[in-house]
Amino acid sequence: MVFSSLFFFFLFLPLFLVLYYVLPKRVKNYVLLLFSLVFYAWGEPVYVFLMLGMTLSDYILGRIMNRFDEAPKKRRLCLILSIVIDLSCLAFFKYAGFLLETVNAIPGVMIRFKEIALPIGISFFTFQTMSYTIDLYRREVTVEKNYLEYLMYVSMFPQLIAGPIVRYKTVKEELHERTIRRDEIVDGAMRFVYGLLKKVLLANRLGTLFDEAVAASNPSMAFAWMGAVAFTLQLYLDFSAYSDMAIGLGQMLGFHFNENFKYPLAADSVTEFWRRWHISLSTWFRDYVYIPLGGNRCKVPRQIFNLAVVWFLTGLWHGASWNYVLWGVYYGILLCLEKFVYGKKLEKAPKVIRHIYLCFIVVVGFTLFAIEDFKKMTAYLSHMFTNRGGICNSGILFYLQNYGFVLAVAILVSLPLFPVLKRKLETAGKKTQWVLGTCYAILVAALFLVAISYMVADTYNPFLYFRF
Repeated sequence: MVFSSLFFFFLFLPLFLVLYYVLPKRVKNYVLLLFSLVFYAWGEPVYVFLMLGMTLSDYILGRIMNRFDEAPKKRRLCLILSIVIDLSCLAFFKYAGFLLETVNAIPGVMIRFKEIALPIGISFFTFQTMSYTIDLYRREVTVEKNYLEYLMYVSMFPQLIAGPIVRYKTVKEELHERTIRRDEIVDGAMRFVYGLLKKVLLANRLGTLFDEAVAASNPSMAFAWMGAVAFTLQLYLDFSAYSDMAIGLGQMLGFHFNENFKYPLAADSVTEFWRRWHISLSTWFRDYVYIPLGGNRCKVPRQIFNLAVVWFLTGLWHGASWNYVLWGVYYGILLCLEKFVYGKKLEKAPKVIRHIYLCFIVVVGFTLFAIEDFKKMTAYLSHMFTNRGGICNSGILFYLQNYGFVLAVAILVSLPLFPVLKRKLETAGKKTQWVLGTCYAILVAALFLVAISYMVADTYNPFLYFRF
């Protein structure tokens, strides 16, 4: 079930919200838990039991760890068991086939295996359960004594499928006691609708453009770059839209999730880009992998090793394919270069040059990310960097006419223009605020109706990060 489906929007969500708001506070968590399990089971009923098993093992090991408060070795053993169980489940379902395919590439080796369906969102909820036991071991949180409350934290449908990765310590207090205010319901609903508009009106349209660019037998350089830019914008708008919708839904329910995107395409260095993109994943790897390895508190060779480990794992986390590993290595190398080679010189360059540099790197990087087949990837990159298909042709005019407006709006939405306009509106007079607020409400309502019409007619409606 996806947020941008008619069933979710007109049946599942209204029914849930009515029950959630009407029923007493003491049963709200159980309503949320029930609907979250139904939400996940709607597409993958069997894998609900996988999630139940993983959460139960972490819960039990957490309770045991808490009993051994004065026994460091036993606490460490509980932590190790928890991590091994979680990573074993993730490795089996996500990477077993990939590993066997890699082994079968060796001449003379042929191991038969059956494809295993990937449980939706397993990378996200695995990292959530791991963060709980690690923080518990570090004594940064207290143990959760109610399994159903813990299960609700992991399975909460607003952020279950594609994040953000919500750590237990972020919502611990709100799991047990939260206030639902009318103004936050309104703000959360607006945030949800904003995400829906980004997803349906922009990301989905850009996805069709990229598909056409990849399918073209001999695209020109200009068309290849247009397709790569379209995918970059699609991925950002698609994933940030899901985060907007998740954060908005959470706010409507009384939860406050951390931001996951802060206009990363407006950054002017790779380092800054990764402080703004998929923040919950970046900070997870920083806090649970990079810093424990020594972070930047050691000599340069060790720092490079630490970064290499983090970015290899970051690439592999995104998918069981070598193109994701290549993408992770690509960013690991660039971050090392910025940190140890040319970072200070880059800071002295004009801001527009830095931004062009960042955009070039991001677009090329997401081309590696988008195309799993290495033969197709290298062919597409060759069209981007050589004139084998010509630099430009008349066909580009067709795509500009059909997608130029969507591309322009997508670029504007990807820049931090809205916060600037919002701050200026807050300082304007009351009459101006009323007029502009009314115009904004009418515009959102009109776009919402357009989005609904697209949802009725459109069959292209995936959330890209569901596959992770």
